[in-house]
Amino acid sequence: MATIKFKGNTTITKGEIPKKGDTLPDFILTGNDLSKVSIKDFAGSRIVMNIFLSLDTGTCANSVRAFNKYAAGLKNTQVLCISRDLPFAQSRFCGTEGIENAKTLSDFATQQFGKDFELEIVEGPLQGLLSRVVIVADEKGKVLYSEQVQEASEEPNYEAALAALG
Repeated sequence: MATIKFKGNTTITKGEIPKKGDTLPDFILTGNDLSKVSIKDFAGSRIVMNIFLSLDTGTCANSVRAFNKYAAGLKNTQVLCISRDLPFAQSRFCGTEGIENAKTLSDFATQQFGKDFELEIVEGPLQGLLSRVVIVADEKGKVLYSEQVQEASEEPNYEAALAALG
């Protein structure tokens, strides 16, 4: 289990997120059109996973905006913004905010992604949500960088994540 904080209060997650050198586990998430999306849909592309609690928080919304901006300049890279928000809410947010370069995906249907990546919050007021994590992987799914933000109300280290792409 990993220990994180939310507004200074300690909470824990299911386990340890994938680390540099690990291979990403397969996943099934739901797209904004309710289609099933897996890691195979991104074969041959580098992946930046921006994983967060909910688009209804300022910090999470900021991270999606920031990664959308960065995604415009990344070659052969898919930026995936992942939460347990409903796909309808994700779609509405993207339309309102002009999010065109990042893809929002939801773990609402099976909630297996949070368990398999061991980043689900398992106690406290945020139990059941995904902790704030960034994972960067190469074209073969090998993890180049991972960060579990220790204070969930803070943004990730964008520069370090993007630097891992070279």
